[in-house]
Amino acid sequence: MTVIPPGSIIGILGAGQLGRMTALAAARLGYKVHVFAPESMDSACGQVVAHHTQAGWHDLRALARFADDVDVITLEWENVPTYAVDFLARHVGVHPGAHVLAVAQDRVAEKSFANKLGIGTAPFRAVRSLDELNRAATEIGLPAILKSTRMGYDGKGQLRLNPGDDLTGAFDAIGSDEAILEGFVDFEREISVVTARRSDGTMLSYPPVENRHRSGILDTTTVPATLTPAIAAEAVRIAETLATELHVVGLLAVEMFVTRDGRVLVNEMAPRPHNSGHWTLDFAATSQFEQLVRAVCDLPLGAVEVTAPCVMTNLIGDDVDTWPAILADPQARLHLYGKGDARPGRKMGHVTRPLSP
Repeated sequence: MTVIPPGSIIGILGAGQLGRMTALAAARLGYKVHVFAPESMDSACGQVVAHHTQAGWHDLRALARFADDVDVITLEWENVPTYAVDFLARHVGVHPGAHVLAVAQDRVAEKSFANKLGIGTAPFRAVRSLDELNRAATEIGLPAILKSTRMGYDGKGQLRLNPGDDLTGAFDAIGSDEAILEGFVDFEREISVVTARRSDGTMLSYPPVENRHRSGILDTTTVPATLTPAIAAEAVRIAETLATELHVVGLLAVEMFVTRDGRVLVNEMAPRPHNSGHWTLDFAATSQFEQLVRAVCDLPLGAVEVTAPCVMTNLIGDDVDTWPAILADPQARLHLYGKGDARPGRKMGHVTRPLSP
């Protein structure tokens, strides 16, 4: 892979807040950004970039024009269709590649991949019918979590099943004929690790952080996570093993459970910047967004040290209305995403603050 120097154009697939923050980091390093997405130019990312192609993922002519205009491509959304990524890769480097997305887009493939590497997950079964759901519930036991295999995020496309629940109604409620039943994990805490990897295999990982959710959506991330050195090292080892075996170029974020008996189990992974890495904008030597730019352009990776313990809080829905109080707090660093309606469950921004001593 050749170095993509400052002054080049980085293409970003997807136009949400992750693309927005990546574009701002790219601009600071002297790059231009061209975003491709079905969303309009008034999207979170579209507001801050020089070029925006609004077209569907199936539009091969638009994809070809986009590829001709950029020097390298990355993404901010792992559910870009793999056929679109494969098509683009015939014209220009795309990082991460379609082979990474094929695993990350499918929860069964994702957990199977981890298990083949000897990395633990919750017990799971693929579920494609009511009969398979009944069999899986018997084998795994309830309570358990039924999820759509693809696309679900922030608590969408999933529900908890308890003993005695109506499995027929549950399978219908998922809204997909491809699902996964995951055994319930009695965890002590949820953590995540963001790893950056270059094409030559060089890697750097941010320290594990602790995540707490509200209604299935990330609420706060506390940095660093309260872990023993051995568990922290194991979490980083798992993330770096997955990044290596997937041949990721860019970022890989891995969400994990720490069980009460000290095991570290993989929950989900995403080959892109991650909500639990937003703290890096203000309290790390290099932000995850700059790190993504460095990795896909084959530049030296930046330092990942924590500059101060901190907490990141998502502003979800009308939480964003507290912005005047946040701005009045000299310790707070506010990041708003330029979105319009503050709908329930919609991530409107985030705020980071140092942890009190």
